[in-house]
Amino acid sequence: MVVDTRRRTLMCAAGALALSSVAALTLAAEPKPRAIKVVAKKFEFVPSEIHVTHGETVILQFTAPEVTMGFNLADFKLRTDIVPGQVATLEFTPDKTGTFTFLCDVFCGKGHEDMSGTLIVS
Repeated sequence: MVVDTRRRTLMCAAGALALSSVAALTLAAEPKPRAIKVVAKKFEFVPSEIHVTHGETVILQFTAPEVTMGFNLADFKLRTDIVPGQVATLEFTPDKTGTFTFLCDVFCGKGHEDMSGTLIVS
């Protein structure tokens, strides 16, 4: 039996190219989560209103320039501490639409009681 090594090499290369193309298309089809930067400072969240789409995966990236803060979005059972000098992240996919309030749940000084914001899911 005669084996054509050049033909076999070309067939293997063509197969590998086809598989890598399918893998690249599959990765490109999966949308990357959208990152939303949020700064927790005395005594507000910036931005104070966050707009997302139902079913869209988002990553909230929190920083606090002054003191330790908290983030609590009870309607989605999301909570984290925000420590100065660190980035706190929360990834989630909203499964309901509406307007939801989030707040700081770590006492951060006078004015803490008014530190809140709104998540709007459409």
